[in-house]
Amino acid sequence: MSIEVENITKIYGSQKALNNVSFKVNKPEIVGFLGPNGAGKSTMMKILTTYINASDGLAKVNNFDVITNKQKVQQSVGYLPEHNPLYLEQYVREYLAFNAQVYAVDKNRIEEVIQLTGLTPEAHKKIGQLSKGYRQRVGLANALLHNPDVLILDEPTTGLDPNQLVDIRNLIKNIGKEKTVFLSTHIMQEVEAMCDRVIIINNGEIVADKKLKELREGQEQIVIVEFDYRVEDAFLMKLPKVKHVLNTHDFVYEITFSTAEDMRSHVFDFAHDNQLKILQLNQKNASLESLFRDLTNN
Repeated sequence: MSIEVENITKIYGSQKALNNVSFKVNKPEIVGFLGPNGAGKSTMMKILTTYINASDGLAKVNNFDVITNKQKVQQSVGYLPEHNPLYLEQYVREYLAFNAQVYAVDKNRIEEVIQLTGLTPEAHKKIGQLSKGYRQRVGLANALLHNPDVLILDEPTTGLDPNQLVDIRNLIKNIGKEKTVFLSTHIMQEVEAMCDRVIIINNGEIVADKKLKELREGQEQIVIVEFDYRVEDAFLMKLPKVKHVLNTHDFVYEITFSTAEDMRSHVFDFAHDNQLKILQLNQKNASLESLFRDLTNN
């Protein structure tokens, strides 16, 4: 088991940042740790990387306890914090060489991580001359220097432009083919683009831990249908599994069903049986953003 968390609680004074949190992460797996600002994401990551201790509970990384085997945990983890700490006056290779000495790894590894993270075109520059996207690559290269089994990335795509986002997403997905990647974000699209599994935390408590496909199951689905004349909302409520009906424009209706099943065939059959002429029929699944809001709305 790459990451194992059992009943972790963290209290700051009178504030409970984490409340009895438990989850497990296998290798190789890319898991998105999702939640609104202040939900407890960074606190959990700091516990897993031994920066702070939990108030209660057990946490292990690579089967090493984060309290009793801190050095082993640190050797097992590559960590990219939210605010990527870099020495801007150092050159890329100079910075990585300095950290290679700290990790006591062979200098040949420097060129390996430069190539792996796509830094080769910019490796001759000072870090302060790099774009935000390339600075993130430097942070990832540094996290990968000692070839850790587990990568913990706190908001790795914050502040990146669309092109940089695509590059960093692809880089993380490639890394995740061989390693465990545990990344935090409050942006659902990032999880959808990079991860198969999502853990959602809100107010210090886990509110969902599922594969993305499973998370969508059982959720609402909206069918947009247009008829050639006005139909009473109450009449459309006779459809199976209807939650509510909304007449959005002229003869256009949004019918919300309390199921993830594709209900368009049911709408078509209902219209046929009741001599209703359909002009358009579309499906609109509940977005991951809406699922996130439902799970984290206080």
